[in-house]
Amino acid sequence: MNDTLALLFSPVALLGRTVLSVVAELGGFCIFLFQGLYRIVAPRPSAGKIVQQVYFIGVKSIFVIVLIGLFTGMVLGLQGYYTLVKFGSEGLLGAAVALSIIRELGPVLTAIMITGRAGSSMAAEIGIMRISEQIDALWTMGINPMRYLIAPKLAASLICFPRLTGIFDVVGIGGGYLTGVVLLGINPAVYFDRIDAAVELGDVTSGFVKSLVFALLVAAICCYEGYFTHARRDGFGAKGVSLATTAAVVVSCVTILVADYVLTSFLL
Repeated sequence: MNDTLALLFSPVALLGRTVLSVVAELGGFCIFLFQGLYRIVAPRPSAGKIVQQVYFIGVKSIFVIVLIGLFTGMVLGLQGYYTLVKFGSEGLLGAAVALSIIRELGPVLTAIMITGRAGSSMAAEIGIMRISEQIDALWTMGINPMRYLIAPKLAASLICFPRLTGIFDVVGIGGGYLTGVVLLGINPAVYFDRIDAAVELGDVTSGFVKSLVFALLVAAICCYEGYFTHARRDGFGAKGVSLATTAAVVVSCVTILVADYVLTSFLL
């Protein structure tokens, strides 16, 4: 009888353990995020640390952002033209490209690119510091790791993400111009006039709001995964760092897409 009851309730017990584990993980992440945000303002991290992270996250990501933005705009221009020409509305290409990039593709693709280039590095760096006991050494010396390691990365992400998103938007619209005007022969005045008529301040604002939210999520998730590498159950040491880095990138990308849907539903 007891075996039968145990077999009957085992799926329920598994579900309960899973839910409790997820809730505990989310709670720990929220506490980690709030501690990092608090350390940005009181006491503030050194300006030098923030500048270093701005260079690493922002300046060194410009090339890949420009490259992805250019080809994204060119693809949108090409696909948009052959879709709109079926309805005799190819003059709307500029508006279609600009709104698609400014509202959605700019902040989302920028965040994903930075996650792959800088986020994975942040997770690996902090993970290595954790397994080599450098973070414990900081505590021993009276240095708060949240202020020394995490807060500069959060602050630099908040600075860099909107600016890189703006670069992506401008280059993407330029890529659409290359395809639509230079290659396919749309009137350049019509292209830019449609952009001016269709794009409103709210569209630009919503894109930058998304980029700020993505900045917090990406930086916090990547730092969190690296910071708690030693607490992973599926690996330790070098394997733990590799798993933490992989988890940081995957979770960040999924969270970006989920957050994009939630934000879009509120900002539209």
